[in-house]
Amino acid sequence: MKHVLLTLIFAASTLMAEQPPKGEPTNANEAALQKAAADKKLEEDYQALVAKLPADQQAWEQVLQENLGSFYLPIHKREKVTGRSNAWDFVQDDPKLPRVLLIGDSVSRGYTQAVRKALAGKANVHRAPENCGPTANALKKIEIWLADGKWDVIHFNFGIHDRATPLADYTQRLEQLTERMKKTGAKLLWASTTPIPDELPKKQTAISIIEHNQAAAETMKKQGIAVDDLFTAITPHLAKLQNPNDVHFNSEGYEFLGQQVAAAIEAALK
Repeated sequence: MKHVLLTLIFAASTLMAEQPPKGEPTNANEAALQKAAADKKLEEDYQALVAKLPADQQAWEQVLQENLGSFYLPIHKREKVTGRSNAWDFVQDDPKLPRVLLIGDSVSRGYTQAVRKALAGKANVHRAPENCGPTANALKKIEIWLADGKWDVIHFNFGIHDRATPLADYTQRLEQLTERMKKTGAKLLWASTTPIPDELPKKQTAISIIEHNQAAAETMKKQGIAVDDLFTAITPHLAKLQNPNDVHFNSEGYEFLGQQVAAAIEAALK
């Protein structure tokens, strides 16, 4: 009898171990259905939230929906629905303060909120409505990013996504972009690209950033544009501030970069 009881207990425990936790999908089809339901609920909640916003904020959300893309838009929607602030928050301008535009990739996104915090009460800090990517994308989207063009300072960078762009093409595109941004009358600030680790399977090399930074520096000197040298500022602190084997930074790293960017912008405003 004892043997039979132990066998039954073992069989029951094995069956329970094989059952997925309650609410977990049991196969790919069920997982897809759950994801679709979650996506539908997120969209409904987001649209309900947007419908209650003032017209200018609704217009900004529309710009984000058209430009953030399939990776960042769902992240933005989840953060809006849960009430979390992010780099693409609507900025309600204080008319007494200068207007600043940040243009850049995910590293720029990472330090945006730190810049806003550092410049609170000193400047209205906006950012372009997407991960701006390479210079090729910038040439297509710059008019959207500049919007009405009433900027006092534009702090911009293109580099990590251009690491494989031939230097001649990179330089030519930067010249086109700076010429366009100069027409806004804003003070331009070029941010040197932050370091990246070698990762040969992705054709990613640290030297590519150094080479592109040098080419960009020459272009900015030719164009008479000041440089915010983020590469030099953060390089001594990479072990502490950059994620391992990654181009991105931890929260302390983005705070460090945000302080550097804010200081450069504040100096430009003076």
